[in-house]
Amino acid sequence: MKKKLLSVLLTAAMAVSLAACGSTPDNNTTASNTSGSADGKVYHVGICQLVQHEALDAATQGFKDALTEKLGEGNVEFSEQNAAGDSATCSTITNQFVTDGVDLILANATAPLQAAASSTNQIPILGTSVTDYATALNIENFSGTTGTNISGTSDLAPLDEQAAMIKELFPDKKNVGILYCSAEPNSVYQSDVITKYLEDEGYTVKVYTFADSNDVASVTTSACGENDVLYIPTDNTAASCTEAINNVAVNEGVPIIAGEEGICSGCGVATLSISYYDLGYKTGEMAYEILVNGKDVSTMEVQYAPKVTKKYNKDICDKLNIQIPDGYEAIEQ
Repeated sequence: MKKKLLSVLLTAAMAVSLAACGSTPDNNTTASNTSGSADGKVYHVGICQLVQHEALDAATQGFKDALTEKLGEGNVEFSEQNAAGDSATCSTITNQFVTDGVDLILANATAPLQAAASSTNQIPILGTSVTDYATALNIENFSGTTGTNISGTSDLAPLDEQAAMIKELFPDKKNVGILYCSAEPNSVYQSDVITKYLEDEGYTVKVYTFADSNDVASVTTSACGENDVLYIPTDNTAASCTEAINNVAVNEGVPIIAGEEGICSGCGVATLSISYYDLGYKTGEMAYEILVNGKDVSTMEVQYAPKVTKKYNKDICDKLNIQIPDGYEAIEQ
């Protein structure tokens, strides 16, 4: 009798236990479905940014905002790392992302893109604030897609229009100096391309390069001494040294046309501007397509800024007594 009673009790206990186990998946499913993520997953995204400055910061923020809005709060985690302008540090960061098994890497600027490309050919990589992907990745006959685990957005404003802007603002000047960091391949690309357009406009063009921030002031001094106008492309090292550049150029009375708004805010008189926030936001939308909708990154075309705007730096224009024609917007300082 005791054995029979014990058997009944054990059977009842097992039934209760199985029922409890069977209820667990339903509870988990409910929690996942209310999280806001399309598939209930928390995505891990590594962000490697070359250096801290206004343009790159805006691109990173736009990317994070887009992905967070689309996935929902709590469904994406960012590991955001800044390389402080050092290419070797970019490699250390992206290698760690691979070790950590992130779902996607955002490479903000050319050096992080190159580092990420060397770190993995499996994890999807999106670049932003990269001027020319063919140059950065050494791709011949680039047709808009890389055919690899890489795509992204480009910050290149039309170089022919930038040359035309210089002609519009300084039609009587003769010599244009192009100033950039020799360590940035996309700056070399921009310099080569815009040189042809400037020469077509009738200017004599000379290139001046600095190796890093240590010699930027001396090189800028040389460039100002030999030219009527300077042009600085979308160069990250220059963007982090605008104060040093401005101190020389304003004192020498030489105006600078900049390839992007952040540089213009610090040392330029005018720029053909894109929104780096919008560029980053677009990159975040691309990331969502890859992570949630299974878009093949190798077939995704590199995207460009949807519009460009003529902008000017009122403070520096006033100091140099430069009159800006209609059609330009003042940069908010």
